[in-house]
Amino acid sequence: MITSIIAVLITFGLVIFLHELGHFIVCRMAGIKVEAFSFGFGPELWGRTSGPTRYSIRAIPLGGYVKPAGENIEEVSGQPDEYFSKPWYTRLAVVFAGPTMNYVLAFFLFAGVIMVMGEPVPSDEPVIAELNAGYPAERAGILPGDRIVSVDGKPVATWQEMAAIIRSSPERGVALVYEREGARKELSVTPQRDPSGKIGLIGVAPGIGYKKVPVLKAMEMGLGQCWYWTAFTVKTLAQNIYRREKPDLAGPIGIVGIVSKAAHTGLADFVFLIGLISVAVGFFNLLPIPLLDGGHAVLYFWEGISGRKLTVKLLRAVNSVGIAMLLGILIFATYSDIMRLRGPKKSEQPAQQEEVRP
Repeated sequence: MITSIIAVLITFGLVIFLHELGHFIVCRMAGIKVEAFSFGFGPELWGRTSGPTRYSIRAIPLGGYVKPAGENIEEVSGQPDEYFSKPWYTRLAVVFAGPTMNYVLAFFLFAGVIMVMGEPVPSDEPVIAELNAGYPAERAGILPGDRIVSVDGKPVATWQEMAAIIRSSPERGVALVYEREGARKELSVTPQRDPSGKIGLIGVAPGIGYKKVPVLKAMEMGLGQCWYWTAFTVKTLAQNIYRREKPDLAGPIGIVGIVSKAAHTGLADFVFLIGLISVAVGFFNLLPIPLLDGGHAVLYFWEGISGRKLTVKLLRAVNSVGIAMLLGILIFATYSDIMRLRGPKKSEQPAQQEEVRP
C-alpha cells in the first residue's frame, strides 16, 4: 500500500510539475512576470519570495502550478510584463512549453530504461512466458514457466523449432512433453486455426530478453518510443471516430491502478510507465479543447491570423465550453474505470470451448 501511494505521488508529481516548469521557464525567458510557482497544491509548507515570484512547496505533492501576471484577461492592467501584454506568438510559445516538457521527460525516461536494460528482444528459449486466455494451451493445462522439450515426438531446442511444428498442425492433436519444477510431463493439445486459416495457434508467447545497445542507439529508440505512442494514440482515436466506437479511456482510478501494478513489477517497468503517462499528458494537452494548452493555442493562432485581440466575452464563452467538455471526459473516463473494475458481463465473456485434456 505504501509503495503504491509513493509511486502515484512520484508519477503525478513529476509529470505535472515538469509540465508547469516548462510554462515557467518560457515565461521567464519571454519577460513575463511570474507571481507564483509551486510544487504541489494545498496549504503552503515552505515558501520564499525572490523578486516578483513566490516559490513554495505545498502539502499535496501532485504536480504544481505557475501563475503569470495578467493571466486572467479581466485583470490585465496594461503592464508590459503581463501575460496578455505579450504578442500572440509569445503566448503560443508559453502554452506549447508544457507539453514539450512532457515529451522531453518521456524521451529521457525511455532512453534511460533502454540504456540500462537494453533493447527488448524475444527469447528463443522454448519456455512459456505468457498464455492467451481461452486458447488451447491454457485449456490444456500449460502454465507460464513450462519448458517445452518435444512436440509430436520431435525434440525442440528453440522457440522457433517448437513454433514451426505447432503452426504446421492446425486442428490436429499434438503431443507436448514439457518440464515443470524438474519433473517431465506430457499432454495433448490441438492448435486452432489463426484468422487466415493457414497456421495453427495454441496461444503462448516467449519471454523477453535484453540486448545491450550503444548510447546513441538508446537515444534514437527513446525518440522512437515518443513517436510510436503518439502515432498509436492518434490512430486509435481516428479509428474510434471513424467506426463510431467509444474510446477506451483510463481515468484517475484506472491510472492509479496501472501505476500501482507497475510499481510492484520492477523499477524499469515503473519508469517506462511514467514515460508513457508523460506522453499521454503532453498529447492530451495539445488537443484543441478549451482550457487545455491546445485550446489556448487555437485562440492565439486565430488572433494572429485575424489580427483581432481576444475579448473577455469570447474567453468566457470558450472557457465555459471547455469546463463542460473536460467534466464530460472526466465522468466518462471514471465510468469506464468503474466498469473495468466490475469486469465484463456474462454476455460479453468469450464462449468456453471443450477442454483438451492431457
